[in-house]
Amino acid sequence: MTSADSFDQDYEALRHTVGAVALGRDVLRVSGPDAVEYLQGQLSQDVAALDVGESADSLILTPQGKLDALVRVSRHAADELIVDVDAGFGDAVVARMERFKLRVKAVIERLDWHAVALRGPGAATLATTGGASGDTVLALRFSWNGVEGIDLLGPAPEVPEGVRACSVEAWESVRVEAGIPVMGAELDERTIAAEVDLLERSVSFTKGCYTGQELVARLDARGNRVARHLRGLVVAGPAPRPATVSPGSDIVLDGKVVGSVTSTAWSPALGCPVALGYVHRAVPVPGAVDIRPSRPGGADDADGADDGTTSALRAEVRTLPLV
Repeated sequence: MTSADSFDQDYEALRHTVGAVALGRDVLRVSGPDAVEYLQGQLSQDVAALDVGESADSLILTPQGKLDALVRVSRHAADELIVDVDAGFGDAVVARMERFKLRVKAVIERLDWHAVALRGPGAATLATTGGASGDTVLALRFSWNGVEGIDLLGPAPEVPEGVRACSVEAWESVRVEAGIPVMGAELDERTIAAEVDLLERSVSFTKGCYTGQELVARLDARGNRVARHLRGLVVAGPAPRPATVSPGSDIVLDGKVVGSVTSTAWSPALGCPVALGYVHRAVPVPGAVDIRPSRPGGADDADGADDGTTSALRAEVRTLPLV
């Protein structure tokens, strides 16, 4: 746990100048004469349209349209693509790709690469002035809900000279405030892309067929009406620091469990704990809810009722980003 002063300085750098944080990414390479055609049929993004040096976020879906992984795909050469994903999910992505690779001239392999994430408005200047240092192969632009940055990928990328090395804790505050989902928290095998507003940034609706396309196209035709949505939660103040909300807590409205918390953090900008969570589409936004420690059965109980015997925090459901 970082000290309060150090945390505040890290947060200020990541939000307002530039800071570096070691964000885990698993990296793999897909290469060979069929590499582009193969990924074109497996990823939701138009891989064939990427020029060398370009990258884009993409979904890897199950045949039923649920999420296997949110990845970033980069065209490294005419027949070579780099795919990176949140740390801990690289092996699952390789296994998923190999399962659908039949009579395809392409090799899928894990790379011993690492990532340094530069975040803040000053990151772009570093990239354009050659600020990437160490053994960096790719410098990829990052932009999500007002958070800008550059990701340095390679065997041994380093924090550029003069850039503050920041804690993951401070980055979590920025991430939760912005509503940036990650694998294992907001994103898992139950996730439908429309619930997390991932379609615009990660799906091409003009390319050919790909695995899982049917559900995406059907929901798009129906206005992406899904049962739940990822929302932000702001705990009513005054509230103690650090965050007092736990992932997995129930979100309760009028005595009924209507959702679950996925990530929590302290928000320096708002001066209170904040969280991300899925809530039922009927929950008013903005609107007041209670956050309670989860109980056996949780939101999956038959009636979804909450007995009111556990302590609760009052919070407001808001659209994302929170800041």
